[in-house]
Amino acid sequence: MITRRKKVMRRIHGAMFKLPLMITCEAFEDFILAYLDGELKGKQKFIFEMHLGVCRECRDYLRAYKSSMELTKATLTNSENALPETVPEDLVQAVLAARGQV
Repeated sequence: MITRRKKVMRRIHGAMFKLPLMITCEAFEDFILAYLDGELKGKQKFIFEMHLGVCRECRDYLRAYKSSMELTKATLTNSENALPETVPEDLVQAVLAARGQV
């Protein structure tokens, strides 16, 4: 789990990365999904991985991000947690009533 303190420390640490071809920790977060999906190519991937190589906080952040994604996928693929094929009408009515649409 990423604590508030760790997020603050990552931002402070990232502000120190004002070198050419270096991204900040905050910018790093914007590219995580594209990196994991294999969408970063060439220079973008190089810069992302260079940041990973020098920033322990972002390595920890990426590891936690991957872990969260794996847990979510495992939860969704577990048949016990599968969504029902139909939504009970009383649930639909309760949601609509709570939203003031009934």
